[in-house]
Amino acid sequence: MEYRTPFLAVLGILTTLAWALNYLGYFQTSKLVVGRVNNNGKKAKLYKTSNFVIGLIAWLLISFSMTGPRKPLSFSPSQIEVNDILLVLDVSRSMLAEDLKPNRIENAKQRLREFAALKPTDRIGIIIFSEKVFTLLPLTTDPSLIDKIISDIRIGFLGSGTNIGDALGLAVARAQNSETKNKVIVLLTDGVSNVGNMTPVDAAKLAAEYGIKVYTIGIGSDKDARLPVGRGAFGMRYQAMPGGSIDMKTLQTISDTTGGKTYRAKDEGSFKEILDEINELEKTKIDSKSQIIYDELYWDYLLWGVFLILLHLAIKNFVVREVL
Repeated sequence: MEYRTPFLAVLGILTTLAWALNYLGYFQTSKLVVGRVNNNGKKAKLYKTSNFVIGLIAWLLISFSMTGPRKPLSFSPSQIEVNDILLVLDVSRSMLAEDLKPNRIENAKQRLREFAALKPTDRIGIIIFSEKVFTLLPLTTDPSLIDKIISDIRIGFLGSGTNIGDALGLAVARAQNSETKNKVIVLLTDGVSNVGNMTPVDAAKLAAEYGIKVYTIGIGSDKDARLPVGRGAFGMRYQAMPGGSIDMKTLQTISDTTGGKTYRAKDEGSFKEILDEINELEKTKIDSKSQIIYDELYWDYLLWGVFLILLHLAIKNFVVREVL
């Protein structure tokens, strides 16, 4: 508990003391007490003592309310610096490869859901790409919507190529229209850019012009991976995908150009560590200056004090009448 005006406690104590001394007769020369209910001296003395206690408690409550007691409830940040984070995810068919369990795309979705859950105050948008590029979710701070959209990502409706350049260019366009100062793109892919109007390096230069950092993540192990190609008479058929087919050189150029970092997610554990590191690097900054929300308690003490004062006066005037 805190006190808005603790120095007024001295005034309250002095007022209470003056009232008590006056009530006890220290400022009076003589006093005759007549019990209206009963002439018995003991009864009159009991009523007077009880009334004194009620009055004393009333004045103590009023004195305490003068100090402005209050209880801090929560802290309301005066200013929050929010990040804009665009997740750019490759949904080409190769993302069905099973070197990450259960496959690359499902593992990436789970890691991104965990990443987004760690940034509840940031705005997050999602762009997916294959041959074509598509804004799946504009920037938003709705955690449940972000989680649902990531969970619903599917493979197969954007063509068969890998269009990293246009996807990155679209993310830059989305970010540059925002007034947020800190803008970040996280690009996740398992292949080599082979279609599109803009090259990945040109898109990276554009991002750098607008002060947008790009973190790039190459998804896939160095070993050969199994890629499902359809069901046959004896179950699912697979084709071998050569390991290490990611264009890490271009991804490194993108991150170097924009001031970001490049990572390689070869397994489930490293994937999680990568996104944890990006989360730490791009943690939301909160201004140290904050406003405290208080529950003001003085009103309760004041009301009880006034109620007891009225009760005290009622007893004094109608139960025990004092005649000087």
